[in-house]
Amino acid sequence: MDTTLFDAFDPVSSKQWKQKIQFELDGADYNETLIWNSPEDIKVKPFYHHDEFSKSYPVATQATQWKICQAIFVHDVNKSAERALDCLRRGAESLLFTVKDSSLDLALLLTPLPLKEIKIYFEFSFLDVDSIRKIEKIAIEKNATLFYNLDPLGYFAREGNWFTSKEKDNFDSLNRLSKLVQNQSFISVDGALYQNAGANMVQQIAYALAHANEYLNRIPNYNQNMVFKIAVGSNYFFEIAKLRALRLLFDLIVKEYNPNIKCHFLVTPSKRNKTVYAYNTNMIRTTTECMSAILGGADAIMNLPYDALYHKDNEFGNRIARNQLLLLKHESYFDKVNNPAEGSYYIESLTSQLAEKSLTLFKEIENKGGFLKQLNEGHVKRKIQESADKEQALFDSGKEVLIGTNKFPNKEDQMSANIELYPFVKIKPRKTLITPIIEKRLSEKIEQERLNLEKKENS
Repeated sequence: MDTTLFDAFDPVSSKQWKQKIQFELDGADYNETLIWNSPEDIKVKPFYHHDEFSKSYPVATQATQWKICQAIFVHDVNKSAERALDCLRRGAESLLFTVKDSSLDLALLLTPLPLKEIKIYFEFSFLDVDSIRKIEKIAIEKNATLFYNLDPLGYFAREGNWFTSKEKDNFDSLNRLSKLVQNQSFISVDGALYQNAGANMVQQIAYALAHANEYLNRIPNYNQNMVFKIAVGSNYFFEIAKLRALRLLFDLIVKEYNPNIKCHFLVTPSKRNKTVYAYNTNMIRTTTECMSAILGGADAIMNLPYDALYHKDNEFGNRIARNQLLLLKHESYFDKVNNPAEGSYYIESLTSQLAEKSLTLFKEIENKGGFLKQLNEGHVKRKIQESADKEQALFDSGKEVLIGTNKFPNKEDQMSANIELYPFVKIKPRKTLITPIIEKRLSEKIEQERLNLEKKENS
């Protein structure tokens, strides 16, 4: 028999709630005190109520299906295969191989792995059709699910140059691969670059969509799923809504090409808010960010080790990062319910507002010639820099807080002896076709000052 839990209580309208809140404010202005404006120009209210909720955009997310992904840099294929098997034994459910050398025999890497049971992602520092042809042969023989994640447009945005010397050659290679690769996804969109460089969420969504649309326009025969590499920050509910809005808009746009193409989200925590000092707080940040990723609809999550900024790749950091995801999945039950954000008035409202604003910006980009034209003209770089500068100013003034860095820093922390990797923006003078989009963390200036002070005190 159906039972209603709240029949004993009279319904309370949004107007009544607001009147009660206004009374408790004791004269303070409701709008100025409780409503705040996000960097995306979204006004966030203190409460959301069904009688003010008019729009709902259904977004199908499969939170029961998300996978734990382990990143592995491939230098020695045999050792990398051993490490991959060890990671799978320790809880990883998918793997991402970073490959910088096109001469490596990747058959030796893939053959020992249980390819029928796991998904494999690649990240190549080159664009080579013959290398993909060899891997594709293995994929067909082993009935494997591979994601090649080729993104020459993202490489161009990040590095300022193409993989090969000419723009046309890069897209010609992708068109050749569209005929060669039948069952695997081979295109990806590096949306993480825009987040890590300081773009606001509307920009992140719109640029990622325009980036993807450039491929759909230039590869007429493309009919495979497309991977979006996404970085999530610490604005918990906004990040959930960001992923939902991106999926919603991609499904809308792709109908104009091939409605069978789906987006696949490979999500990782942002680097932008991570710190060298008080590094253990990075574990708290990455945990909540992974939670946002799951609730927002990530297909696979690759956690960021707490010490990734300043330590070389190490077993302890990787194990902790993997265990965070294992705890979320097996002890916090973050894989039990599909569409977990559905029905939340707040998240649904954020989703619709982000989607509407992002679609407007996407249309503006397309009307001005498309994403690549905007990249070449430096417009994308300028707009991201404007947003990054605004966020940096908030951080520098203390309005945006990173605990342990610009709020409650431990002055006794000593990090100079622990730095194995250079954790700041690297300057590589070289000739480029465009000014690259540069990733930069909020805390870099403070950390550099502290490290310089340490060296003076210890010298």
